[in-house]
Amino acid sequence: MTFISVIVGSTREGRFSEKPAQWILQQLKKREGIDARLLDLRDFPMPFFDQPAPPATPGRPPYKNEIVQRWTAAIAQADGFVFVTPEYNYGPAAVLKNAIDWVYPEWHRKAACFVSYGGVGGARSVQQLRETAIELQLAPIRSSVHIPVSTLMAHFQGGDVNAGLAELEQPAKAMIDDLLWWTAALKTARASAS
Repeated sequence: MTFISVIVGSTREGRFSEKPAQWILQQLKKREGIDARLLDLRDFPMPFFDQPAPPATPGRPPYKNEIVQRWTAAIAQADGFVFVTPEYNYGPAAVLKNAIDWVYPEWHRKAACFVSYGGVGGARSVQQLRETAIELQLAPIRSSVHIPVSTLMAHFQGGDVNAGLAELEQPAKAMIDDLLWWTAALKTARASAS
């Protein structure tokens, strides 16, 4: 079984992110051999990173915060990731970046992709997250799903968000195909290196 975690990258009141997160989760659940799970950052209210030793420090003991321990365990269990991210001021939400920064070796050599929204479909947020992913030894794939502003605005104006998301099924399929290919390749490589 391959485990894919869909990370909901916003915690704000009235957020849009849970709609595309649930939508992409359902797209993943249509695939055989995939256990897709939602990791909602509202369920992991971590403090801003404040530890004396960063997660990348060799031999560092686990952090004592129980929420961070649960989050780290959830990341360790996953074989690949879909980050659902807003774009705030040309970048991802601070809560998502903070959650990413609490973890290091558990991200290594796993595939990641992005579903984004906001200005220019959240592309600038994705660009920043790709750079962060590379530093964490995640393998960000090329394919992404960028949700148009019209679908985002439908959320705030009581429109049909599901209709807007349905129009993105082809790019979602292409992204998931790529994610699962890279996830399988990296999972095999990790197993052979053990």
